[in-house]
Amino acid sequence: MRQESVIDGIGHTPAVRLRVDAPDGVEVFAKLEMQNLFAMKDRVARQVILEARRTGALAEGGPIVESSSGTMALGVALVGTYLGHPVHIVTDPRIDPITLAKLRTLGCEVHVVAAMTGQGWQSARLERLAELMACLPGAFWPRQYSNPQNPAAYRGLADELVADLGSVDVLVGAVGSGGSLCGTSKALLERLPDVSVVGVDCVGSVLFAQPDRPTRKQGGLGNSLFPENIDYRLFDEVHWLSDDEAFDATRRLAREQKIFGGNTSGSVYRVLTHLAARAEPGTRLVGIMPDRGDRYVDSVYAEGDGAGEAGAAGRGAPRGVVAEAPEEVEYGATVSGWSFARIPRRDRRLLLFVESNTTGTGMIALRTAVRLALEPVLFTKDAARYPELPDTGCRVVVCDTDDEAALAEAIARVSAGRRVAGVTTTSEFYLEHTARAAAALGTPGNPPEAMTRCRNKALTRTALHEAGVTQPGFAVVTDPDPERIAAAVAAVGLPCVVKPVGESGSQSVLWCEDAATAAAHAVELLAVTHNVRGQRTPGAVLVEQYLEGPEFSAEMFGVDGEARCVGVTQRTVSPLPHFVETGHLFPADIDDALAERIADTARQALKAVGFERGPAHVELRLTADGPAVIEINGRLAGGMIPELIRPATGIDLLEQQIRAAAGLPLNLSADHARRAGLRFLTAPRPGRLTGVDGVRQAERVPGVERVLVSGTPGREVRPPRSAYDRLGHVIAVGSSPQDVGRVLAEATGLIELGVEQD
Repeated sequence: MRQESVIDGIGHTPAVRLRVDAPDGVEVFAKLEMQNLFAMKDRVARQVILEARRTGALAEGGPIVESSSGTMALGVALVGTYLGHPVHIVTDPRIDPITLAKLRTLGCEVHVVAAMTGQGWQSARLERLAELMACLPGAFWPRQYSNPQNPAAYRGLADELVADLGSVDVLVGAVGSGGSLCGTSKALLERLPDVSVVGVDCVGSVLFAQPDRPTRKQGGLGNSLFPENIDYRLFDEVHWLSDDEAFDATRRLAREQKIFGGNTSGSVYRVLTHLAARAEPGTRLVGIMPDRGDRYVDSVYAEGDGAGEAGAAGRGAPRGVVAEAPEEVEYGATVSGWSFARIPRRDRRLLLFVESNTTGTGMIALRTAVRLALEPVLFTKDAARYPELPDTGCRVVVCDTDDEAALAEAIARVSAGRRVAGVTTTSEFYLEHTARAAAALGTPGNPPEAMTRCRNKALTRTALHEAGVTQPGFAVVTDPDPERIAAAVAAVGLPCVVKPVGESGSQSVLWCEDAATAAAHAVELLAVTHNVRGQRTPGAVLVEQYLEGPEFSAEMFGVDGEARCVGVTQRTVSPLPHFVETGHLFPADIDDALAERIADTARQALKAVGFERGPAHVELRLTADGPAVIEINGRLAGGMIPELIRPATGIDLLEQQIRAAAGLPLNLSADHARRAGLRFLTAPRPGRLTGVDGVRQAERVPGVERVLVSGTPGREVRPPRSAYDRLGHVIAVGSSPQDVGRVLAEATGLIELGVEQD
């Protein structure tokens, strides 16, 4: 085959027959992707860069910036510099000296981040990458984790397998960015629909329902983030290996097959040989071997007592246990050594969603269900309400979700002959609907009457009163008659708080200094007959005692009837007369004894309403007499609080909600202990938003985790009266409340909201 250039030499790698202990008639092949000029990701770099040049996303001579600690960096360096582009590689201290030398010799500028941030080394690298993109005009980022050209690059690999072997029964591959195995298997399945796809991951990687352990030593597979290129619907089985097991397998690959590979190739080899030994005669198995071993001479292959820690990890007697066979576990169970779980590609258990919230969280929940080996189905009255829904690949069933009979009929039709794991929702307005559906199906969930008490704040108050839980004094008003309202205000006292009993969050909650204001607001609320979802309102208003004191919330999770406290959030709210959250700190800057008092009050409150399972968010005020319950939300906290809990503790509460709904194992143990804080962006005065400046500068402040602007120019804005008035937020992490506060103050001080008064 004639090659026109160096990059034309990418691909065309051999599939070699391995000598393994397997039944007669079983054939085992290694697809030696390490025989590319540098490694397997040469394919991705060529595909992505050539496509970017073709579409104009990358101009002639424009800079390329990529985050990688291994073979993707080498591929981008190879193709990018060959085509005349300046290449900037962002990496971390785990990069091996051989790769570093290759990158610099090829002419790259290498940027090594100094420390992990919120989600490990990957997030630290991505933050540095964002800085480079901001200061390099015309820079192109290949985005290996989300660029669809990544998996597309492996269609050629699938073509080569079919051309060389004719057929494949089992395909085994490592998973990092998701491109190689997903791209290859998707192309193969189009022609060979019965191929079994087996993924290989490492212990401590989040990719397949495991907690993140950023200290893992393996390179080339595993991740601390969720790449968009992983299609979880393609897998039939996944294996996890510990560092010691992977390194041992890599040395076995060299010793037994004379293939000097990296730990990714070794991990694939260990799983491949295990499957081959148990395969039926006539089975043909292929393992994708991505990388050569030269990067690992000082770690995996190090020998002798003088090799230090790297040698201890690499020589023949590993420090940890090396299993000779994997343990089968339920998908979602936490593993510490070689384990595997079956993930049926066909006929997966259904997870039914009754509507969703309209923010990104709802769509993330659908993707999370797929990642947890479930098949999500969304029941909705109006699919157009969710503009991101088509990108999730979720099955959608349109029905009247507020009609219990119509919803039940639609669920019965969809679930006929299928296994239903559970029913859930990310919308507070559909908690009762979800509980009733789960009870009818016999799947995990809260008692419907408990959800009714949580949704109807008047019923919440009654239940807490009967249980003796500390709360404000209150009166329920159902009649707009001025005398009845006046009597309720007199019974509670002034100042008071007037609120609807069935809304979400702080919507329409008003502090009233005098009786006339309270009466006017109560009449206004009683005139509302339907909420924003078109549901009939309960026709009642709460008049409550106003309690002085700082505000907190307890983030709770029900497990088998026991309410566990994930942590306490310290909250700041807008000036009276409204109660809009303007910032949070997690965990709160309070001592352990006070945190436990708040958590215990929240437990009493949840017990009083009958809450049993899943996430709950209990709002409290700390009065002179102790914590008092302001509100119970029988769902995940809003106000981006889960986005603080994740970097502070490593706990993904949205994932835990999906697990609880489906009856999967939970993981509510913190991996680390940091502080995380948030400030919402709000308009300083009424008017029209003309623009938002300083976002890039704020993103570059050390400690900033994320800056999001939701306000668009031309929008009418005002100082916050409800959560809908917020225009974005800044999230920061640090080792202390003072660190977080300083970072938030600096970052928000750089952001200028232009408001033009009408």
